[in-house]
Amino acid sequence: MAIDQPLVPQPGDQTRIHNIGYRNYDGPRLGRAYARRSLYSQSLRGAYGLGRSVKSKVLPMLLFVVMCVPAAIMVAVAVATKAHDLPVTYTRYAIIMQAVISLYVASQAPQSVSRDLRFKTVPLYFSRPIESSDYVRAKFAALASAMFILTAAPLIVLYVGALLAKLDFADQTKGFAQGLVSVTLLSLLFAGIGLVIAAVTPRRGFGIAAVIAVLTISYGAVSTLQAIADAQDATSAIPWIGLFSPVTLIDGLQSAFLGATSAFPGGVGPTHAEGVVYVLAVLGLIAATYGLLIRRYRKVGL
Repeated sequence: MAIDQPLVPQPGDQTRIHNIGYRNYDGPRLGRAYARRSLYSQSLRGAYGLGRSVKSKVLPMLLFVVMCVPAAIMVAVAVATKAHDLPVTYTRYAIIMQAVISLYVASQAPQSVSRDLRFKTVPLYFSRPIESSDYVRAKFAALASAMFILTAAPLIVLYVGALLAKLDFADQTKGFAQGLVSVTLLSLLFAGIGLVIAAVTPRRGFGIAAVIAVLTISYGAVSTLQAIADAQDATSAIPWIGLFSPVTLIDGLQSAFLGATSAFPGGVGPTHAEGVVYVLAVLGLIAATYGLLIRRYRKVGL
């Protein structure tokens, strides 16, 4: 019976054991707050294509220009004609440009979250000192900030132009502040809705189509029902119908509390009592979308 012999290195054997110097990391650990800020910054830059390919910059930059050009034209007309007021109020501008705003959120919400879902990189974020709530807060804040930049920039153009045209400083400053409050709420609401829809599917194309459908179909349906109610002299129903579309929600809220002129048929905006319902609906939707995103990403991270 053969007896096993110990292995003996043969002459010329080149086997070596190398110490390649692996050591524990002894530097500063920046923690969750730094990771959250980094994710927010990267997502905000990505919303305008910064740090990405030229192709990725075209649409968001084009939409930004489209948002600002009408404001610049209005300012030029006001200065040239020495008008006593701007052609459009600060609170009205975003409602007029709501199609551009909807297209922006439809294009950038899926870009922000759908790619991470499609390529299954979300669990990699959670392997770092970052939790699902940090990821949601960073993405939500980044898209809302990008939306605010998009909607506030033309208001700044209008305000600066109004001052150059020597319009009343107090009136313009008040209107500008009211416009900023309006677009802040609009940015939070649209960002939440866009991210919730985009987080459902990893397919960016499906996400874009779904966001456009929700925002445009709801606005079209509500506007049609309001027009029917106005034609039937059921004007008391018009403010309540406006609760079922994001655009009309913002319109009703600002007409009730921010001195805006309502775009509802016949100019019938909500009363202050009805406006309270609008405020609660807007804040409730923002909170609900945030909660849905938290729930969604708790499952994704498993």
